[in-house]
Amino acid sequence: MIRPVKIAISGAAGHISYVSSFKLADKVKKIFGPDARLDLRLLDLEANLPALTGVAKELEDCAFDSLQDISITHNPKKAFIDANYAILIGSIPHPLGTLRSDLLEKNGKIFATQGDALNENAADDIRILTVANPCNLNTLIAMHHAPRIPRERFYALTGLSHMRGIVQLAKKANVDTTEIKNMIVWGNRSSTEFPDATQVTIKGKPVLDIIKDRDWLQNEFIHLIRTRGVEVMKVRPNTSESAAHAIINSLYNLTHDTAPGDCYSIGICSQGQYGIDEGMIFSFPCRTSQGKVSIVDGIELDDFQKSQLKATLEEIRSDYKAAKDLKFID
Repeated sequence: MIRPVKIAISGAAGHISYVSSFKLADKVKKIFGPDARLDLRLLDLEANLPALTGVAKELEDCAFDSLQDISITHNPKKAFIDANYAILIGSIPHPLGTLRSDLLEKNGKIFATQGDALNENAADDIRILTVANPCNLNTLIAMHHAPRIPRERFYALTGLSHMRGIVQLAKKANVDTTEIKNMIVWGNRSSTEFPDATQVTIKGKPVLDIIKDRDWLQNEFIHLIRTRGVEVMKVRPNTSESAAHAIINSLYNLTHDTAPGDCYSIGICSQGQYGIDEGMIFSFPCRTSQGKVSIVDGIELDDFQKSQLKATLEEIRSDYKAAKDLKFID
């Protein structure tokens, strides 16, 4: 039986959304099963609707056998009607010299409005993946404006940093990326995120058995992951392929059982795990089993790890306070 999967993408005229739309149309059966057919809703500002018309025509021209329907709109309520998934990519960019408070106020309005629309119109099984930075905070604002939707259905994308960590460890160890397991990204999707290799295994062995340079793991490796996006943007300002790939990977991770002995990283609402304030959106190591996403429990943290988690948590708390001061959060 044909099963429509209704997915809304905001900021759909942007580079990341553009690439993501084609990847979704191509991979929908792999992610959601052979009976899945994509009902794609492209959401952007009214001024960008002509560009979205072009995107829709290109998608049609590709003759994807899994693409059932495409609609374009500037109205979030229309885009999110009975949506099973919402991928929130659209936001106000951060031009040089923009005050963080001004950016927060403008983006806060966007995600408050989208949260309201999701709350009123989305399907009961909706899942929301926020990509637009600051994605932890944007996720939190949308979540607070959608009280009907269970908090565990909101996610912030940290999968790109997770993939970057795997690649750098594989290069350092001179192995294939498939040999790297249990990479973790903790905290905020920002310069304070903590790419943690402590739990990593390489070919089934503890990371320090293969990469014996602890100083590299705790300094250069972390710096590489935190600054990778900036380095790429310097030479390719309109980069989008890797972020789109991370979106597809994250959707797959959320809908398929995680391989034994491994985990993935995603921002999710804390229930107090690892001393993180309950209700904060924080990137944790996660696993999926029979459609249920859970945070990996029981990892023993050393003093270095605890200090890294504390630093990124303080930034999240600061963002939370700013959003509360602006009345985006009660």
